[in-house]
Amino acid sequence: MPRARECPAIARRRSNVHGWGVFTLEPINKNTRIIDYAGELIDHKESLKRETRYLERGCIWCFTVNRQWVRDANVGGNLARYINHGCKPNCYSQITADTIWIRAARHIGAGEELTYDYYTDGEPGIECRCRPGCKRKL
Repeated sequence: MPRARECPAIARRRSNVHGWGVFTLEPINKNTRIIDYAGELIDHKESLKRETRYLERGCIWCFTVNRQWVRDANVGGNLARYINHGCKPNCYSQITADTIWIRAARHIGAGEELTYDYYTDGEPGIECRCRPGCKRKL
């Protein structure tokens, strides 16, 4: 039986965007599944409590799955939690059932930092650091 293709090789490294980032170790083709955004599955009420604490530290770990559930990557998360926001990202998120996939939005060369749009409403006021002069709030 043929073995399913594993996800591309990636690694956590210091980022010029913010803190830690995730970088490719090999080229990745457009639309390839890179990694699932893992974390504890919690309801929105619990997410609001946790997000308030996380935002005080300038972090965003909670990712909305649907109207009922949120993934908290600070609890049981994986490398995906270190993928930084980008206003012009090279990745996008795709939700299938309760799995959040991070996929390549274009061909990504080896050594590039992965980014995707967090699609936050901007109320908390974390300054976007995707590029110098960006006025967006996360």
